[in-house]
Amino acid sequence: MKPTAYTCNRWSCFDVEIHINLASKAGCKRHIIIGFQSKFQGDPFVAEKTVVQASNFVRNIIAKDVRKGNNDGQVVTRFPPEPNGYLHIGHATSICLNFGMAQEFEGRCNLRFDDTNPEKESDEYIQSIKADVEWLGFEWGADAFYASNYFEQLHEFAVELINKGLAYVCDLSPEQAREYRGNLTQVGKDSPHRNRSIEENLDLFARMRKGEFADGERVLRAKIDNESPNMNMRDPIIYRIRHIEHHQTGNTWCIYPMYDFTHGLSDALEEVTHSICTLEFEDHRPLYDWFIDNVTLPSGRRRPRQYEFARLELNYTITSKRKLKQLVDSHIVTAWDDPRMPTISGMRRRGYTPEALRNFCAATPVARSKGITDFGRLESSVRDDLDSTATRAMCVLHPLKVTISNWDADTTQTLTVAKHPKDDTMGERELTMSKQVFIDQADFAEHPEGKWKRLAPQQSVRLRGGYIITCEEVVKDSAGQVIELVCSYDKQTLGKKPEGYKVNGVVHWVSASHHEVVNVRLYDRLFSHANPDGDKEVDFMTYVNSDNLRLIEGAMAEPSLAHAADGERFQFEREGYFCVDKDSTKDRLVFNRTVTLRDSWAKKG
Repeated sequence: MKPTAYTCNRWSCFDVEIHINLASKAGCKRHIIIGFQSKFQGDPFVAEKTVVQASNFVRNIIAKDVRKGNNDGQVVTRFPPEPNGYLHIGHATSICLNFGMAQEFEGRCNLRFDDTNPEKESDEYIQSIKADVEWLGFEWGADAFYASNYFEQLHEFAVELINKGLAYVCDLSPEQAREYRGNLTQVGKDSPHRNRSIEENLDLFARMRKGEFADGERVLRAKIDNESPNMNMRDPIIYRIRHIEHHQTGNTWCIYPMYDFTHGLSDALEEVTHSICTLEFEDHRPLYDWFIDNVTLPSGRRRPRQYEFARLELNYTITSKRKLKQLVDSHIVTAWDDPRMPTISGMRRRGYTPEALRNFCAATPVARSKGITDFGRLESSVRDDLDSTATRAMCVLHPLKVTISNWDADTTQTLTVAKHPKDDTMGERELTMSKQVFIDQADFAEHPEGKWKRLAPQQSVRLRGGYIITCEEVVKDSAGQVIELVCSYDKQTLGKKPEGYKVNGVVHWVSASHHEVVNVRLYDRLFSHANPDGDKEVDFMTYVNSDNLRLIEGAMAEPSLAHAADGERFQFEREGYFCVDKDSTKDRLVFNRTVTLRDSWAKKG
């Protein structure tokens, strides 16, 4: 224990706290305050678990701008996913950052779909993204934004660049364009079409829009600097030809703007003040600024500024949308929302809570330097949240029959236990004690070794919420496998501490006559290598963990689970946290293991 200054909404004083330090090497301060007594107020006060915000240089920048009155003191951010796949855990950090900053500084955050590539985009992805953002607890106002809403305005900007001599139509093939562009050690050279007249460029660009040319036959390029050390500034493509239907605009367009051209100008049209991107866009910032500086924005529009932070990287995880799609298409997983996937929908289906993800994001530093975050930290956040919110229940994964020798075969007894050991408001649940019960096979050892804390011949355990039983006989089949235990119970031990004999702990159980048969999915890490995408010479699919899922059919759960709803979360006592899966039927519930009771990642690494 240590004296520490504590501040809350009602007072600030010195008190005694008990801290469980969960601080990471990255400097994330995370602790649990067990409890303390206020010296000055005299009333007992027990604090809830707290997650202290980690370091965040973006917040510091925004706070400074607000203090100085920059952007008229307004804060407008945006979350601009391309609808070409489902969102993943990396997007969750960006969502929390952009929407969180807007909330903190009483601004707004736009949800905008950067939908400039109809070949890979669909309404399915749009709807999934909206659902994920809502599930995380954020709102974007009456309507979402689409880059496609600005296609006409963007086209006018492109025409303006042509009229200023800052853009031209180029006929080079993709192969020729790559050759002319040069590389990191060799400067590029000008396209032979770079000096076309403004009139010719306007005519060709108009004909591109009318659909007179085939895909890839011509592009519109910005005229910047082919000798720039920044490859992004070497006459980048602004528009390309794609004769394909767009999910929002239909067949109105056959030319589509490039991301770099669209993104910054969309920010400007929406009056975004702080355009927060991941670090891979740092080299694109000069191009972002060049487009904004060289077009005429509507009068009075504030100029956006781009800021970059290091994207979240988790070990044992792939977050590339292309590679996640490959996992789906190869049937390594069943769908984008498979509980093994690092997608937000997959984590939701697995049983993660939005509170846990938000806490994890808040506790992860927003920094400029790259680093790898241990997946165990995410699971720890989930575990912390479910510990206080999940209803308790018992489920025997590998049943072993126990016959109570001194129990009347025609008698049952209803036992009442709490739904949560620390929260009486959750109420109680009922269990049925009968002559035959099932315990887990792992809770019995015929020849125990060391300090065995469960059932063994001539030894005793307590049934959770019930009586103490003692093993008197072990029944085996013809192959020598244990198939039944014959035990006696002590009727004086219900809710009372035993006298006269040693008890080897508490085991979970279900009644043989009163239980629900369920299926249980035990998930493990999807990849066996901490960095499955680290070696570009090795296909990441090589590292798929062959034991990433174990299906248990015919597990036995207590009757209180009979009417559990899709998505409902429980702690199966002594087993872990579980969630009802959408594959459940009226005849058979299916549970996904969300997370184990203790961190098992480090010892497996």
